[in-house]
Formats: sequence, C-alpha cells, structure tokens
Amino acid sequence: MAGAKERQSCRPCPKPGSQGTSAAPAIKSSLQKFAVPKPNFIELPDCEPITILFEDRAAIAIDKPAGWMLAPVAWQNTSRNLQAAIESSIAGGDFWARSRGLKFLRHVHRLDADTSGVLLFAKSPGAVKMFFELFENRRMEKKYLAVVVGVPRQKEWTCELKLAPDKQRFRKTKVDERYGKEAQTHFKVLETRGKFSLIEAKPVTGRTHQIRVHLAESGLPIVGDELYGRLEGDLPLGLRAIKLAYSDPYTKKRVEIHAPVDEFLKEFGLRANQ
Repeated sequence: MAGAKERQSCRPCPKPGSQGTSAAPAIKSSLQKFAVPKPNFIELPDCEPITILFEDRAAIAIDKPAGWMLAPVAWQNTSRNLQAAIESSIAGGDFWARSRGLKFLRHVHRLDADTSGVLLFAKSPGAVKMFFELFENRRMEKKYLAVVVGVPRQKEWTCELKLAPDKQRFRKTKVDERYGKEAQTHFKVLETRGKFSLIEAKPVTGRTHQIRVHLAESGLPIVGDELYGRLEGDLPLGLRAIKLAYSDPYTKKRVEIHAPVDEFLKEFGLRANQ
C-alpha cells in the first residue's frame, strides 16, 4: 500500500498558471479549427441551392429563383411552395438551418412565382411584424429590372393607374380608376437593344402584379409575361427584384441588399450598365 501511495504522489498536481492548465484551451482551440461554417445558401429538395444574399440577427434575404410560389403553407396544390419547403427543411433539422439555430423563418413580402431576386424573411414573429410595417408604411425601397418589348417614348415616367383584382379573369389584376387601390411606380429606361428595352422600376406601393400591369398599360409588356404580354420563344419572365433598402427597425442602421444581375441580363442579350 505504501508503494501505491508513492506512485500516486510521483505526479504532483499542476499549480495555477503552470503549463498543465493549458490543456483544455488547447483542445478547444483545436476543435475550433475544425468548426464547419454556416453555409451561405438554403438547400431544398429537387432544386439548386438558393443563395443567401444577406443575414443578420433578425432577417435573412435570399435570391429567390423563378418558379417558386409564395402560397400559404396549407395550400398543397404545388410542390413549389417556398414557405412550406423552408418550414419542412427547418423542422427536419437540415444543416443550413441547424447551423444557425433556426426555428422560425417567414417571408415578409411577396414576389410572383416567375419573378426572381431579393426576397426578405424574418427570423421571429416579432421581426415579421416590424418588417411588415416597413412595407406597409412605404419605408422599404424596392428596385426591379424589367425587360420589355418595345421602345419607350420617354426616358423617365411615373405610372399612377389604380389597380384592382380582375373578377372576370382568374389571377389577373386590372386598371380600375373607380374602385381600384392607389398604385404608383417610377420607371427609367436603362438600355434599348433591338426590340427589347431594359427598364428600372421602383414601385412605391405593392399591389399584385403592379409593375407588370403598369408597363403593359404603358405599351411596354414584359418579355415572357403570359398574363399581360406575350411569350418570346423560350425566354423567361423578364422581371427581377435587384434591391431592397431600409433602416433596420432594431439598430436604425441603413441596410442595402443587392441581387446579381449579369446572368439575368445575358438571357435577353443585354448588359449590366444600370
């Protein structure tokens, strides 16, 4: 027994401040080297990864691909319901969400199914309310690019035609100066090449199909718009949301979120000079 005690005492406990106390920090430092960073995209089944353009503690903005609808989660008539797919992915513990500790993500505005570009999501019910109020109170700056058929008669103009749902034609919006709601969009010509023109659109209000109807009523239907214009071969809808800007409701700092435009413009033989 005495020998056993001697063996136990042959390795003294490390004193405070000695090298022995560095073992735990060394292990922690080693583990940090192998930490997997959060992916900068959302991965959903049967589609390419969706790029995350911006993220802070309250919100995530993505580059929404064309083809995804923003319908109520309970509406199961399509497999391309973006909100439902994101909620399913979060509930399933997919890594893009799990690495962020996400339990909630809800869109705070809408883009048409065939419109691509900046789409903002809030990370909590409280943030949903805050961002929704920015849109409702017209304190959210929005910018789109539209590729239209035709040559505009003027370089800049504002359309203020009132809009209302078209009860005679499902899914469509019509101009209705008597019963329609106020709608305002500022337009600026950026380029004309052949039969196509590139238009910058800044909607002040947010009516359904507002930019599409206002351009069609200006004699400039958007390329690929089967509701208000005409199809141009295999070209997609020529409408992309390229910017959101606002004063953060929590920090009061200005936030600007931009979506890339090069690939979008290449499809129509145009260039990025906006």
